[in-house]
Amino acid sequence: MRLTIRHTTRYRFESPVSYGLQQLRKVPKTGHQQQVIHWRTEIEGGRKELSYEDHHNNVVELISFERGTQDLAVMSEGEVEIRDTSGVLGPHSGPSPLWLYQRGTTLTKAGQGVRGLARSVEGETELDRLHSLMQVIHAAVAFEIGDPHAGWSAEDALAAGRGVCQDHTHVFLAAARDMGWPARYVSGYLMLDDRVEQEAMHAWAEAHVAGLGWVGFDVANAIAPDRRYVRVATGLDYSEAAPVTGMRIGGIGEVLTVQIGVAQQ
Repeated sequence: MRLTIRHTTRYRFESPVSYGLQQLRKVPKTGHQQQVIHWRTEIEGGRKELSYEDHHNNVVELISFERGTQDLAVMSEGEVEIRDTSGVLGPHSGPSPLWLYQRGTTLTKAGQGVRGLARSVEGETELDRLHSLMQVIHAAVAFEIGDPHAGWSAEDALAAGRGVCQDHTHVFLAAARDMGWPARYVSGYLMLDDRVEQEAMHAWAEAHVAGLGWVGFDVANAIAPDRRYVRVATGLDYSEAAPVTGMRIGGIGEVLTVQIGVAQQ
């Protein structure tokens, strides 16, 4: 199945920006499960300085702000061919060693709550236990629509009993790593059944299973990623796979709007 994607981010500042840099992670990965047919990025109010692949094989585009700008728009669009592999991506590859993905982070540190939740996981095989973990988290953390709670860790979301897809993913990563599996965060696009236009990207997890390699788990929806999912960036947690990170001098009074469209061609 071929999906078309449009992702536009617009910034409006009450006062001009003196200097600014952003790292964009919006270019989908070509791999076992998907192939990027074409992709382009256009910028208004700034310019693209360079692009490179980081240690997670993410395509990172570095853009700078034009001095004195009060309006910045970043438009990304393209087509991606997807095939359904039931969430299985295959063997690990890339410059980062597999053991790196067993390392906890501030957002994914397992505490008493995560370890208690993990004790309720059942299943005879590794894959069975990971699917059970996904279902257990889905039941324990109610999905809510809205902006992420800035700085919430896996333990925070579990204690609150609610969260967005980012929180579900962090809880899964914390538990999976504590139980011995390498696991990573995935940021990407999801084609929804009831609409084309969206306001945010999606997030899910991948765990490395002996004999299968990397396998995806969408905890928020309690399913394995299928042909509606487009993988964009991966990392140890959200901070390493975020679509936009950066800094600026000036630019007080920011107004941000995001428009995303994902549809079958």
